[in-house]
Amino acid sequence: MKIKLIFGSDTGNTDYVVDTYIINLLDPFEVSVTEVHNLKPKDWDTEDFILLGIPTWYDGDLQSDWEDYYDEFTQIDFTGKTVAIFGLGDQIGYSEYFVDGIGVLAKVIMHNGGNIIGHWPTKDYDYDESKALVNEDYFYGLAIDEDNESDLTFERVDKWIKQLKKEINQIKSIPKNLDLA
Repeated sequence: MKIKLIFGSDTGNTDYVVDTYIINLLDPFEVSVTEVHNLKPKDWDTEDFILLGIPTWYDGDLQSDWEDYYDEFTQIDFTGKTVAIFGLGDQIGYSEYFVDGIGVLAKVIMHNGGNIIGHWPTKDYDYDESKALVNEDYFYGLAIDEDNESDLTFERVDKWIKQLKKEINQIKSIPKNLDLA
């Protein structure tokens, strides 16, 4: 199976997480990587699994490339597409906006017909608010805090990638012609 990994990074933290952890743990998948500022409309015309990475800035702002691309992003038809999201944030300095970017992207994907997998437990984090919440127990995707808990990043990414592999395998095992409604 192929994975299309799309991310943005201003300070290099998200880039570091992608290069150091995520790509290495996605074996045996074939991974193509594109930074948001290099996206073309045809990049979304894919049957590949889509993995998105987004850091949250300041008071819940999107990373600059995602912010520039956001209007185009809201127009993408995600019908039939499976997406997972990871995000970076600062749960101490910006506790009321922790990983908001995950939630901003997730809501567009779901509104535009997509399926999000890889929900991640909130229990080991200490923050006040987040737009990334499915409910009080789960984020829409993996929350990473490189500012305060970089020592936990590898463990979290490793566990999340294993979870994604299981969820992807479950999706692949469902016959395409099966009507689940």
